[in-house]
Amino acid sequence: MEKEAKIYVAGHRGLVGSAILRALQRQGYTNIVVKTHHELDLTRQADVEAFFASERPEYVFLSAAKVGGILANATYPADFIYQNLAIATHTIHAAYRYGVKKLLFLGSSCIYPKLCPQPIKEEYLLTGALETTNEAYAIAKIAGLEMARFYRQQYGCDFISAMPTNLYGPQDNFHLQNSHVIPALLRKFYEAKKNTSPSVTVWGTGSPRREFLYIDDLADALVFLMNHYSDGLHVNVGVGEDVSIRELVEIIRRISGFEGEVVYDTSKPDGTPRKLLDVSRLFSLGWRPKVSLEEGLRLTYQWMRDHYEEIVAKEKS
Repeated sequence: MEKEAKIYVAGHRGLVGSAILRALQRQGYTNIVVKTHHELDLTRQADVEAFFASERPEYVFLSAAKVGGILANATYPADFIYQNLAIATHTIHAAYRYGVKKLLFLGSSCIYPKLCPQPIKEEYLLTGALETTNEAYAIAKIAGLEMARFYRQQYGCDFISAMPTNLYGPQDNFHLQNSHVIPALLRKFYEAKKNTSPSVTVWGTGSPRREFLYIDDLADALVFLMNHYSDGLHVNVGVGEDVSIRELVEIIRRISGFEGEVVYDTSKPDGTPRKLLDVSRLFSLGWRPKVSLEEGLRLTYQWMRDHYEEIVAKEKS
């Protein structure tokens, strides 16, 4: 990408999009287009077409999505499949129609089968049943990456896809019911420490293993892929290592300074037993993550602590 090229970052206020924006600015890109959801609703095809016809972006990072944790996905599956399908189909088609040079579609590692061989290779897509707790979201993301692949196949569009592992970092969603595991745990332990609570309850057994990637590392990888990758097969983005939820809990307990009891509520679902991506394809291109799990958790905890009152006030409004 030329430094002065017009680049559209879809979803720039979200966890991923805001990090992409920071990465682009850090690397000297000067012509970045962003729109809030109020300014551009990507689920409305006419609005998306009008935006592309008017702005004519040369490069697109498609990071806009409706996201949430296990509870949110299980409670609102229709919302998850509709909104994410609409965002993908409208944006990818408009990018083709209006001559975008390159588009990067962002998926999620939940696209892979629930009981996938580990570590998960890109080729394992569509080889087994999905995890039911986020099936609607996964199906929408699979459709998006396959759409990008088919537009490349039929029209020659330089559309690529990246599949990140579990993400975390500043500006994450810290809602206790609707967030992912790291922000939920960071908030639980912060509030337990703040209120001198005797215990913290963690969903499940603590045995599942997960891989976690700091959000600024993801953004750096996506800009790298936009500059160095062009192929129909999606690329896994991760760190190549995982930890158990129990290990994660102990790191967060240490960071927060909480000294009470940790209670595992085994009546709650664990989700997929293990989810570790094979990142050899990405690493072979020359990219490596820079932020360790503990360092990333400390940075995220600090951000949440600094913005805690704002987070609570937003939930009440």
